[in-house]
Amino acid sequence: MKETKGNKVVGKLVPEDDLSHQIIGAAIEVHRTLGGPGLLESVYEEAMVWELIDRGLNVKRQVQVPITYKGNQLATPLRIDLLVEDLIIVENKAMTKYNSIYATQTLTYLRLMNLRLGLVINFGEKYVKRGIHRVPNLY
Repeated sequence: MKETKGNKVVGKLVPEDDLSHQIIGAAIEVHRTLGGPGLLESVYEEAMVWELIDRGLNVKRQVQVPITYKGNQLATPLRIDLLVEDLIIVENKAMTKYNSIYATQTLTYLRLMNLRLGLVINFGEKYVKRGIHRVPNLY
């Protein structure tokens, strides 16, 4: 797990709604700067890390999410792309078509980490705004 700190005051949390708007703005900037669809997911992920840091946010990349089965931790943890301010999970995609399984996957991560909001951002869309999907954890 790689942890990166921006200029954010340690311990100060941004509410999920305001934070999600900042993340969406960062995604739009990354998409515009890199020229739209056509790159690998890993490229968009790295660019998102830099853009979020530039906006003063704390970002953790490739965070392992342990899975427990009947009290036993399984050997293969899940990995989330980005965790912003320890509040919002961001899953980056670079697909030509969105699949609802991405939202299901993100909801699973939210439940395992006891978080309330995730964003699936598909950079494979011509207009990235069309590729942004909010995933709330209502449970």
